[in-house]
Amino acid sequence: MTIGVLFVCTGNICRSPMAEGVFRSMVHRAGFDAAFTIDSAGTYAGHAGESPSRLAVEAAARRGYDISSLRARPVVAADIGRFDHVLAMDRGHLAELRRLAPRGLTERPRMFTAADVADPYGGTARDYERALDLIEGGCRDLLGTLMLETKI
Repeated sequence: MTIGVLFVCTGNICRSPMAEGVFRSMVHRAGFDAAFTIDSAGTYAGHAGESPSRLAVEAAARRGYDISSLRARPVVAADIGRFDHVLAMDRGHLAELRRLAPRGLTERPRMFTAADVADPYGGTARDYERALDLIEGGCRDLLGTLMLETKI
């Protein structure tokens, strides 16, 4: 049985694919690939099938994360039942996920970090770096917590 982790942002082209790439890399380096199912999605379907934004791909690559093969997809209600940890990048995503959640699972979605991860879309390379700083810290904390909770 694997631990399912889903990262959710707006269009699934900036924050959530960066988080997916970072977390996937950290899990791999820790030797726990088989213990996790990791994915990302967006609350907005308008970018479905698209690659992450160029600045997201470049920022991730500068830190050794390859997210270039990821493709955006919209989050669906079934995701909330399928993934153990449904993580919103900001409070707006959290509210949307809880509206979408099947009955009995409205509390499963939660914030990825205590504070919103600001959307870098339309911003500068530095905005993507700032988002990535928060994402790396959040992924480290998440992996540490899950390793303790599940004793993997």
